[in-house]
Amino acid sequence: MSKKPPPPPPLPEARETLPVPDTYQEYFLQYASYVITDRAIPDIADGLKPVQRRILHSLWENEDGRYNKVANLVGHSMKYHPHGDASIYAAMVGVGQKGLLIDTQGNWGDPVTGDSAAAARYIEARLTPFAKEVVFAPQLTTYKLSYDGRNKEPLLLPVRFPLLLAAGTEGIAVGLSTRILPHNFIELLQAQKAYLKGEEFEIHPDFPTGGIADVGSYQDGLPGSRVRVRALLEPGPGSKCITIRELPFGATTESVIDSILSANEKGKIKVSKVDDNSAADVEIVVHFQRGVDMDRAEDALYAVTDCEVSLSSHCNVILDDRPATVSVSRLLMHNADQTRELLRRDLEIQLERLEKRWHQKSLVQIFIENRIYLRIEKCKTWEAVLSAIDRGLEPHKEGLRRDVTPDDLVMLTEVKIRRISAWDAGKAREELQAIDEEIGVVRGHLSDVTAYTLGWLDHLLDKYGKGRERRTRLESFGTVKAVAVVERTSRLFVDAKAGFIGTELKGEGVEEVGVCSDLDDVMVVRRDGALTVCRVAGKKYVGEGIAYVQIFAPEDRDAVFDMAYTDIESGRTYAKRFTVGGITRDKSYGLGKSSKTKVLWFAREDEEHFIHLKLRKQPRLRKTDIYVRFAEMLVKGRGAGGVALTKFPVSRLAAISAQVYANRTGRTEGNPKPQANGSQAASDDAAGLDSAADDDSQKSLF
Repeated sequence: MSKKPPPPPPLPEARETLPVPDTYQEYFLQYASYVITDRAIPDIADGLKPVQRRILHSLWENEDGRYNKVANLVGHSMKYHPHGDASIYAAMVGVGQKGLLIDTQGNWGDPVTGDSAAAARYIEARLTPFAKEVVFAPQLTTYKLSYDGRNKEPLLLPVRFPLLLAAGTEGIAVGLSTRILPHNFIELLQAQKAYLKGEEFEIHPDFPTGGIADVGSYQDGLPGSRVRVRALLEPGPGSKCITIRELPFGATTESVIDSILSANEKGKIKVSKVDDNSAADVEIVVHFQRGVDMDRAEDALYAVTDCEVSLSSHCNVILDDRPATVSVSRLLMHNADQTRELLRRDLEIQLERLEKRWHQKSLVQIFIENRIYLRIEKCKTWEAVLSAIDRGLEPHKEGLRRDVTPDDLVMLTEVKIRRISAWDAGKAREELQAIDEEIGVVRGHLSDVTAYTLGWLDHLLDKYGKGRERRTRLESFGTVKAVAVVERTSRLFVDAKAGFIGTELKGEGVEEVGVCSDLDDVMVVRRDGALTVCRVAGKKYVGEGIAYVQIFAPEDRDAVFDMAYTDIESGRTYAKRFTVGGITRDKSYGLGKSSKTKVLWFAREDEEHFIHLKLRKQPRLRKTDIYVRFAEMLVKGRGAGGVALTKFPVSRLAAISAQVYANRTGRTEGNPKPQANGSQAASDDAAGLDSAADDDSQKSLF
């Protein structure tokens, strides 16, 4: 007989489900919140990210005065940090390279040269004396369970120092990032002292790599703040050499050398070789080629290489379990207030311990000197023992400063016979007096915690400030425009008929425009009346029928150009003087009265221009010659129509000299009456402004 199959398991209860968009939104917000608060953004309270806090806690737990293998410390930190050994190792190297909290041994890499640290099994670490004094205080620390519930880790470390500002930090979270630049150790403590005294203060970044910084745009570290940092350049050892001694923050010797070689390959600077003699100190010797203007070479290094960098700052931190944007001044003031509060709590704990110690020593003194211990010889039970001791203490309780508790009675039963037999009443009174003096000192500090905090800051300055003087010099320097200092080693050519410009053009019909660099811009005017500004390239198509081309510098926006053209739609011919104004690179601008235009003549007004127009003979057309003096016209914008010269077809146009103009028209410079026929065009409005362009040299193709 076959057995019946077991009944099917009951169906799970139906549960409410969310639509996919809502589910995604909920999960994504949870993930973003976790990354912001538990991984990437430091807490304002101790200035540490979670991984850094767990690393320091592991170092504290393993602290015995000797170095520990980093591999062991990484493994120990994994009890608290759930993201693997690679992230822990990278974070530990980052903290160790700053030299403030971790005392390192072995090859920890060099952020100046870009060399990486050795493997975790080869290097060692321990806490610095400074870290042990200002970061840790178990009596002030609140703990929480680790991610697996097996261990306890600090919720926050009681840091009594502006650690976040001293070390600086960077972090990228979901939709949020932070970048706090490092500041000077001594200046931070002095600024905190000024704040606690009610005085004004100002702090600026100080970089471990030195260099020169312009903090004119450092808006207290708020979003939008920028600091420009330059390398320290010195002349020598030869007349064609410049030596780089200090680097901008974030740059390495390798990145600086690569940027110099790259600029040389692009023709921006002329370098024969670069020697890297860096060891303990940075020494990069840049050798320039013969013929280089050394007065401009230093500016060129700043303009086109990593010898100058711009650093942004946006101070985002976790404040009250939420991300917040604060200024560096507010961050420093918050830390000063927190330091004062932590020191106050520490004093209160010290006072409690001293008073408890005084109370216990007083009880022991009464217990021994009044032979109360003899009362417990005949007691049969524990309760009787405690009761006998309590009765013996009764006459002496008025001299005590707190009530006698059952724990105090138990403590007296643990007094050893050896201590009773070797009791020294005089020494006991001296110890009580010393404790009283300590209590008085602590109470004095509690009566003015601000003064005590100022003393703490002075102590840190005296003990740890030596050798931490400012390394980055603060100066104000102007912006070096690359187009003004780069070496112009290329030549620009134009093929007007085919419509190409570039530095690599060859063949029939190609004409030279002038010398240029790859940072220059070029202004091109086509015969259809379109104006375009574009970057210099090896070969670039800009449109057939090029009428005019020149290297375009920023100051050329205000240069005056003369132009004669025919509006194809109406058949009228116009003349105009105009300025280009602001433009956007690679955007086409019309220069005529309509979109259909034929440019007859175009030139830059470096000198006064005169032109002669010969009209095609027609019935009843008596006058076939028109002479134009451009100086008699008003300067308009590039979109203006200009002065109407004639409605009849033009058969020929030529530039003439001032003498020819005077001979044929009888006009001189003292008679400015316009000779041009026709009236002012209705559309003389200027075009709108856009942006700027770059450089010099011109060529007219007429």
